[in-house]
Amino acid sequence: MTDARESVSLVICTCSFERWHDLTETIQSVRALSPAPDEIIVVVDHNPDLKDCAAAEFPDVIVTENREARGLSGARNTGIATASGTLVVFLDDDAIIERDWLSHIAPLCREPNVLGAMGRIEPIWLGTRPRWFPDEFLWVVGCTYRGFPDTAAPVRNLLGCSMALRRDVLDKSGGFNARLGRTNTKLAWSCEETELCQRARSLHDGGDFVFDPAAAVRHKVPAKRLTPRYFLMRCYAEGRSKWHVSELATSKNALSTEWTYVLQTLPRGVARGLADALLRFDIGGPGRALAITAGFACTLAGFALGKFGSMMERAPRAAPSSRQARSG
Repeated sequence: MTDARESVSLVICTCSFERWHDLTETIQSVRALSPAPDEIIVVVDHNPDLKDCAAAEFPDVIVTENREARGLSGARNTGIATASGTLVVFLDDDAIIERDWLSHIAPLCREPNVLGAMGRIEPIWLGTRPRWFPDEFLWVVGCTYRGFPDTAAPVRNLLGCSMALRRDVLDKSGGFNARLGRTNTKLAWSCEETELCQRARSLHDGGDFVFDPAAAVRHKVPAKRLTPRYFLMRCYAEGRSKWHVSELATSKNALSTEWTYVLQTLPRGVARGLADALLRFDIGGPGRALAITAGFACTLAGFALGKFGSMMERAPRAAPSSRQARSG
């Protein structure tokens, strides 16, 4: 068990039988945690058959159905409502958590100024990683990317694959915004963690979210996510999601981390790719430089189109002419 002053609820959200084997491996890794969580909760997103199978297969786990709107944000909010712990951990259903993860993360969250924490997320490539896939864009597959701190340090927001938040922070913040987050739609909407963390920080003056690379989770990356098409579509969806975050944010610096990433991390990544080609004869170097450029362009396009669509929705509709009114 964890420290007597706190209890830990670990929430796993799932939606499809396609990930049944992944879910089984994820739960096995959670059972091996030391210290162990006080309860494991599996939230099934509007799939009664999957819920019944999970309840029968995992008798030591609390299995419940998403009681809110379909999608990851609603499922996570159901997990929060179900959880009894003072610390709530969210883990993807295709992630393998390292045995000592909680021993690193839980003590951080006991600090009075720490609102939540996460560790590094390493990819498990289920297909051959393309030479053109840059480390700067590992967020496309849900992993920590080049630009994250090398040592334990505050970060603007947590990543959803594996994150811990204090229960009082979640209660005060009101949970995840259902306008954001993954659903079964073609485009992978995201940034619900970013929006929640920004909202939480605005309500807790001086509070921080902390990244500790000593705590590790391994995240499966299926082969279907290693295509240029998926890469570019995911970048576009991220841009649209970032626009929604900027609309919802109360701070003028809502996208400060993104500006640092765009102005510093990405140019260095392009230069690194070209240098790899010229100095190390790495044939993948130009591809990584091109992928960074194309990924940024698609993200920017998504952001711009999101802004344009919002402006069009807000624009007053022109009144009908007298001739149109008479004809009507």
